[in-house]
Amino acid sequence: MRQTHKWGSERQVDFEQLRQLEAIAREGTLSAAARSLHLSQPALSRSLQRLEAELRQPLFDRPGRRLVLNEAGRIALDHAGRLLREEKALRAVLGDLARRTRALRVGTVAPAPLWRLTSLIVERFPGLVLTSQSLAEEEVEEGIVSGEIDLGISLRPHPLPSVRSAWLMVENLAVALPAGHALADREQVAVAELDGETFLLLADIGFWRERCDRHLPHSQFVVQEDRDVFAQLAKSSPLPHFITDAPALSAPAPGRVVVPIRDAMAHATFYLLLCPGGRREAADVFDWARGRTS
Repeated sequence: MRQTHKWGSERQVDFEQLRQLEAIAREGTLSAAARSLHLSQPALSRSLQRLEAELRQPLFDRPGRRLVLNEAGRIALDHAGRLLREEKALRAVLGDLARRTRALRVGTVAPAPLWRLTSLIVERFPGLVLTSQSLAEEEVEEGIVSGEIDLGISLRPHPLPSVRSAWLMVENLAVALPAGHALADREQVAVAELDGETFLLLADIGFWRERCDRHLPHSQFVVQEDRDVFAQLAKSSPLPHFITDAPALSAPAPGRVVVPIRDAMAHATFYLLLCPGGRREAADVFDWARGRTS
């Protein structure tokens, strides 16, 4: 679930943007902040531009290459810090609750592998409940080590040998184009050929959003928070959108042509992570999922 906070005139700011604001203020330059966040500098720059547009004013003065908080930025940073502390406290309270119940805490970098894990659990553990968070890859890895989450879904096996990792699934993106689009008759398309298009985009797509920002720097995205609204616009709007081969979202809308994207950015392999010494239920789920996907 992508976490957002309504700020100002009903515009939504998400917690990831607030963490980025803190990093930029702390590091002083976009390049240093991008390194600390494991993002590309262009992606972080675009995210900052969106944040300033959503808040309707600049947050930094820009002497040379440095970014210095202005008065609006200092106010925003103060509120951001409080919101992030409240978010951390909320996660801790929910984590305590999960430990007292059968609920397992799952941190995932994308929604599709969570659906896959859920379908596997329903087969074998029908009474088990999952609570999930959409996290960056680094947060998933840190959460597994710290014990804040019971299971993680990441884009790579965990770098620590003490953490158990198992292949979970592969997800591939294609682009759903109107039948009359110039690229609709292609067997495959390169992402560079799509750069510059305006896309309809679902907000809750995890790490895929950063890939879109990085690899489609000249494109614009009409982002929808509500999945039902997105589905309706996918049927009625002439805008292209991305479609996954994950079963829950694999059916294209009428009048659309699905063209696979051949670049590596459109393909992702997901791994299930488990830290030894965790809850027995988590280890049982891990072993079951590994056996079903191997």
